[in-house]
Amino acid sequence: MTDTTTSKTTSKTTSKTTSKTTSKTTSKTIGVLGGLGPAATADFFSKVVAATPAATDQDHFHIIIDNNPKVPNRNEAVAGTGVSPAPVLAEMASRLETAGADFLVMVCNAAHAFQEAITDAVSVPFVSIIEETSDAVKTHVPAGAKVGVLASSGCLDTDLYQNALAARGIHALVPEGATKDAFMRLLYRIKAGDKAGDDDVRADMRQLAEYFIDQGAQAIIAGCTEVPLVLSPAELSVPLINSTDVLVARTIAYATGEADLQTRPRSKRMRVVNA
Repeated sequence: MTDTTTSKTTSKTTSKTTSKTTSKTTSKTIGVLGGLGPAATADFFSKVVAATPAATDQDHFHIIIDNNPKVPNRNEAVAGTGVSPAPVLAEMASRLETAGADFLVMVCNAAHAFQEAITDAVSVPFVSIIEETSDAVKTHVPAGAKVGVLASSGCLDTDLYQNALAARGIHALVPEGATKDAFMRLLYRIKAGDKAGDDDVRADMRQLAEYFIDQGAQAIIAGCTEVPLVLSPAELSVPLINSTDVLVARTIAYATGEADLQTRPRSKRMRVVNA
């Protein structure tokens, strides 16, 4: 009886140990195109670490971050007033793949206007923050709903969210004219260091979100990775869908194998501007 019990206990212990070891061994290496800007990348990294179910250092993921704030301005490139970041993004992606990344993510929504340059440069899958966030929206609103999008001019002028949401039967409300200009001024203030401690920055971002809510938005997308630095879900009367948080959750799911990681089809909506 004792031998049998010992055998079962040993078997269970070995099974659990093997399972844990296998899980650690088979987790995928994450490659991050970062620095767009640095604070948003740091926010993403800290959230991945905090959300990882880890009891030891070794339980965490291998994450390779190319934090490159020297990438040319994405919004200026889309507007035709600046050089294209496409070659730099392609180089970053290639370096990450060479360093051992199993898949890539990019902590910047607007830079996805240059996604094609990235996917052309590598053979590993690229996970789109635009597509993942748009998928997440469907869990918060019904088909035909209106959703406000707080995103930069580079993201909006290339219709990244408008097209992705329309493909899912959701109508995007986007800032235009003076409202768009106000958002861009606020965005660059955040990039310059005005963040959560500045009450006027938080108030101005909340006011922009409320502008869309007044127009019937049933949810708000933080479609720029700087937005969550100054706006929280508790401040709004409708769901705030944080693109950074969505990317964090999906990155972990892909890295653990909880979600199937397959090379995503290259969207015709993504275009290289001034490449």
